[in-house]
Amino acid sequence: MLQAVRYLLGSPGASGFGSRSTAEEVTPDLAALTAIITGATSGIGAETARVLAKRGARVVIPARSAKAAEDVRARIRADCPRADVLVLPLDLSSLASVRDFAARFLDLGLPLHLLINNAGKFSHGQLALSEDGVEMTFATNYLGHFLLTKLLAGRMAATAAATGVQGRIVNVSSSVHGWFAGDWADYLHLVTRRKIPYDATQAYAVSKLANVLHTRELAARLQEAGANVTANCVHPGIVRTRLNRDRDGVLTDLVFLLLSKLLKTIPQAAATTCYVAAHPRVAGVSGRYFADCNEALPSPAATSRQEAARLWHISEAMISQQPQDQDCCAPPPPLFLPVPAQTAETAAAASPHPNAT
Repeated sequence: MLQAVRYLLGSPGASGFGSRSTAEEVTPDLAALTAIITGATSGIGAETARVLAKRGARVVIPARSAKAAEDVRARIRADCPRADVLVLPLDLSSLASVRDFAARFLDLGLPLHLLINNAGKFSHGQLALSEDGVEMTFATNYLGHFLLTKLLAGRMAATAAATGVQGRIVNVSSSVHGWFAGDWADYLHLVTRRKIPYDATQAYAVSKLANVLHTRELAARLQEAGANVTANCVHPGIVRTRLNRDRDGVLTDLVFLLLSKLLKTIPQAAATTCYVAAHPRVAGVSGRYFADCNEALPSPAATSRQEAARLWHISEAMISQQPQDQDCCAPPPPLFLPVPAQTAETAAAASPHPNAT
């Protein structure tokens, strides 16, 4: 009850921020940093990109729709004419597209300080499979991000080592991750083979549970590898939208008013992502779950290191380009892939800023 009251009032937590804080309020100067933000063509991702660019970061926007990405870039530059915004093609549901994006980015020779895995999909229709045969929500919300992070982790570690600026990976999940109860692997197996009815909400919850488990295992592996890179997970909150275009009547107006107090504006919803990605208070913090710009507790199912390791192992098999050769009992490949050494020019462009950690 007390937590609900604090949320409604926007009372600040230990971080000094709360549910009513905005992305601009929590984001420090980010000059000379480079950030990749998936799902940045609308909503929370677009606001995250705008604020980071406004604070001086070079922002890379991966997008399936070039037009949508160019529109966002134009809006960012209208707000901040000096903004450095790059657009590259990416379809997160396609493992081939993820590999192509990573290769294109690495070929640019740019540093990488921030990776924000924000893109999310909620299917309102029937079961759909990706071109790789994976349930589409899971493929887009989780598996594409798993592969993307794996392909770019080496560049992040190299950037951190060359510049002394700690890298940060932020996985955007949802409190809905706690709505799934059961064996997520068994669920994916059965639903993909149409042995159980497809439930869009359950599929979304599974993908978001995977985001949290991925964060836990990723943080542990980064630490074991000695990389100066952290990984954390966030629940942005539920965004305020137009719930009923033609609402009519006193009762409907009252319900709309009450619900609107529980929901966030887009700038408020982007705040936790920006806080975890950029604020000095989160330096060195890894493997945690955040909500309303403060550490929070995920569901019990999301806290198991054993389940996190199991997800990682299964994910390795799913992204394998030759799954028939995958040995289920073999240890997973190393976290980091080899990346080209940074040039002096790249290292200079990535020089640390006093407010960056």
